[in-house]
Amino acid sequence: MAKESASKVLSIDGREVEITNPEKLYFSSQIRVTKLELVQYYLSIASGALAGIQDRPIVLKRFVNGAEAEAFYQKRAPEKRPAWLRTVTLSFPSGRTAEEIVVDDTSGLAWIVNLGCIELHPHPVRSGDLDHPDELRIDLDPIPGVSWDDVRRVALEVQGFLDEVGLRGWPKTSGSRGMHVNVRIEPRWTFTQVRRAAVALSRAVERRAPTLASSKWWKEERHGVFLDYNQNAKDRTTCSAYSVRPLPDARVSTPLNWQEVPDCNPADFTILTVPERFAKIGHPHAGMDASPGSLEKLLELADKDEAAGIADAPWPPHFRKMEGEAARVMPSRAKSGAKKPAIKKPRVKMPLITVANSPDKAAALAGLERWKAKHADVASLLAVDDVLVDSMRGRSSTWTRIRINLRHVPEEQRPPQETPEPDDDPTREWREHWKKKKTNE
Repeated sequence: MAKESASKVLSIDGREVEITNPEKLYFSSQIRVTKLELVQYYLSIASGALAGIQDRPIVLKRFVNGAEAEAFYQKRAPEKRPAWLRTVTLSFPSGRTAEEIVVDDTSGLAWIVNLGCIELHPHPVRSGDLDHPDELRIDLDPIPGVSWDDVRRVALEVQGFLDEVGLRGWPKTSGSRGMHVNVRIEPRWTFTQVRRAAVALSRAVERRAPTLASSKWWKEERHGVFLDYNQNAKDRTTCSAYSVRPLPDARVSTPLNWQEVPDCNPADFTILTVPERFAKIGHPHAGMDASPGSLEKLLELADKDEAAGIADAPWPPHFRKMEGEAARVMPSRAKSGAKKPAIKKPRVKMPLITVANSPDKAAALAGLERWKAKHADVASLLAVDDVLVDSMRGRSSTWTRIRINLRHVPEEQRPPQETPEPDDDPTREWREHWKKKKTNE
């Protein structure tokens, strides 16, 4: 086995930061980027990256074996850490608490990148007030097959709607297939209220662009670009500005001016191009903290939706059932015959089958292609949004589940549920354990 390369010590802000295994490749399939080069990237745009994470508790999403290997989430601060790194204690919906890292400066940024944090995941709160977010996060997540043009169109609809309610949005590429629009807000609303405002916004944008945008939580009901309001629930984080994403081209989540949105291409923003852009134009979101906005108009809209009989949208599965929340069950699994209020449309049970489960997304997608080849006649009848590629969050990592919606396939032609291939669901054992425990109680 080859020996790991010697450490390199960087002097940053008057502090020494050790970069272990600096020559270790973190990207190798399309471009070659070492750990040291990743650190140097973050140092080159440090003021922009710090604007998104400074004074915020941060979840460490660690790619210790590089971008092509599996990552894991570490909420708790490592026991071995510099004395100059701050921490704060957060509480979570489960009732648990965790002491998390707070990054204040460039040396802290370099230190967490050395841990394998290719991308940065801050909470939307400041360390001085952990219960009141100062950021509303609008995550535009296109379903498979949706074009980048549609993502940009929805982003512009979001901009128009925010203008109407007196808020300013700051757009950035997600670094993958979507876009983020962040809104600086006054820190006087709870997480529940901020999420409620996000639900109202998502539904309003869907009304403005019904063929392009979706506010539906269940993937089998979505179309076009999903506005993921649950990114505003407590304990949820998204990658912040200038985060490098674990894609083959080392793409970067890049802040934009609104004038750039209609013509931008996310592939143009990578670890190789963004430093030059940053040196030339600076940080487009530099003025974000200057004028925090109010959520009052969005919350008034939420009140109107509720008065019209529109229930709260589903929460993430690990949250307790909320008052006024719609049924937290996939429409395809909803019990038929249950009485529903007359104002609500009955849910349609979707004919879903699972074709692949794997911690390795590439293996899951290969399984999908094998299923399509085996059922070529059926595959030819599927619409783009009939293939549901779910990124499932386990206890400390993510895995991929792929399902097929057979709604466009005549009933007599629908293949039965077979054993998925591959069928490696890392949470199955844990779920079965708790199911048995609940049955025995």
